[in-house]
Amino acid sequence: MQTVKNGVATGPKKSFSLLKTRRQKDAAFSLLLLTPAIICCVIFILFPIIDSVKMSFTTYKIANLTQNIPGEWNNFANYTRLWSSGKLQDSIQVTLLFVFVTVALSFVIGMALALMLNSNIRGARFLRSVMMIPWVIPTVISGLLWAWIYANPYGLLQYVISVVTDGRVTGFGILNNQETAIWGVIIVALWKQIPLITLLLLAGMQNVPEDILEAAKLDGANYLQCLFKIIFPFMRSVIAVTVSLSIIDNFKQYPLFATLTNGGPASATTTLAVLSYDEAFVNYNYGSGAAVTTVWLLLMVVVVFVFNAIFRKKDD
Repeated sequence: MQTVKNGVATGPKKSFSLLKTRRQKDAAFSLLLLTPAIICCVIFILFPIIDSVKMSFTTYKIANLTQNIPGEWNNFANYTRLWSSGKLQDSIQVTLLFVFVTVALSFVIGMALALMLNSNIRGARFLRSVMMIPWVIPTVISGLLWAWIYANPYGLLQYVISVVTDGRVTGFGILNNQETAIWGVIIVALWKQIPLITLLLLAGMQNVPEDILEAAKLDGANYLQCLFKIIFPFMRSVIAVTVSLSIIDNFKQYPLFATLTNGGPASATTTLAVLSYDEAFVNYNYGSGAAVTTVWLLLMVVVVFVFNAIFRKKDD
């Protein structure tokens, strides 16, 4: 009920008005704080994306760049040429294979390691510190390191195989074979990414309420029931963010392919990232490279959107 005191209205209406004004001020202050980040995103992310999409519909080569000549509009010529050559389909297939296998295996292995480190094992803190070393090492250095391990015939892998087989197996080059090259890169990606995924999942796992777990155990729930009925549901948001970040990270993976295979042998490891680089900076066809980048971006957005949609649907 509203009352009047000294000519000023008081009561619920005044309180609501003050609350509304405070919320507006908080929203305006939040927008002010976010303004620099929004400006940076627009200038350094949104504008380049729009310019790249526009360039993908033009004939834009090195002469256009050096002489500052606008590209000639060619509609979908870049896309049709890439599709008719088969390069685009092959690179999409390799990219999806690499992303899905790497994300799935890194999540499974990372979850297993997180469960192990979350238990009361000796040296858990030391293991958490040591296991982060692969993630800390720069990606290019990691690629060079594993290139030496995979080197044929004097690499560490070849030496171990020759010792185990008593010299009967020689000349095994995992990166030189079209059937095994992509799996060699996947192994390196797993070695590089599992530590971070394990750390993120472990952080989410440690936020699971202990009292609920204890109550479930007292009610007779076994380890698997606690895992799937309590731990995983409480970690849904962490799992969604971790997997989404892993999908994005693997979609834009280029340094490992550049240092290990450079898209070979015979385009067996040519992902969309590698194809985009080759078209733009090897063939000097920037319009074609922009076309690959556009397909690459759209495919990544679709995969992340579908994953999140499925994840939310299961949650509902």
